[in-house]
Amino acid sequence: MAYMSQEGYDKLVAELKRLESVERPKASAAIAEARDKGDLSENSEYDAAKEAQAKLENKINELKRTLTEAKIIDVSRLSNEVVQILSKVEMTNLTTKAKMTYTIVSESEANLREGKISIKTPIAQGLLNHKVGDEVEVKIPRGVIRLRIDSISI
Repeated sequence: MAYMSQEGYDKLVAELKRLESVERPKASAAIAEARDKGDLSENSEYDAAKEAQAKLENKINELKRTLTEAKIIDVSRLSNEVVQILSKVEMTNLTTKAKMTYTIVSESEANLREGKISIKTPIAQGLLNHKVGDEVEVKIPRGVIRLRIDSISI
């Protein structure tokens, strides 16, 4: 089961529609065009088009599975007392004094450019269930970082 926001769910639905209505017909057209070029046993374009179609179908099936298993979180029932999924957390790296802000989201919604990190990342795991003012040590691939939670919002 994947917990996600309504916004994240809606983005996945839109992506699925795009793949099914735009990309799938393109893939079929590419296969038809390659097939028209003759002998399929030595037709690398045909093989590439079939492979691209298979990857597309796998992606569509994966999106459908994610949407089927999705559980949309009711934001009105969330609290900003402790860090949890959909929390926006402002924190300070106690070593470098750098300020960071991340929103903790499901894996399918993670986007570092937008400041959204997956709940499965070491930082998110280290912050979960902690309160404002707590100092946490988080083990990351490059070692251990110490963070202070400055604020939590939804």
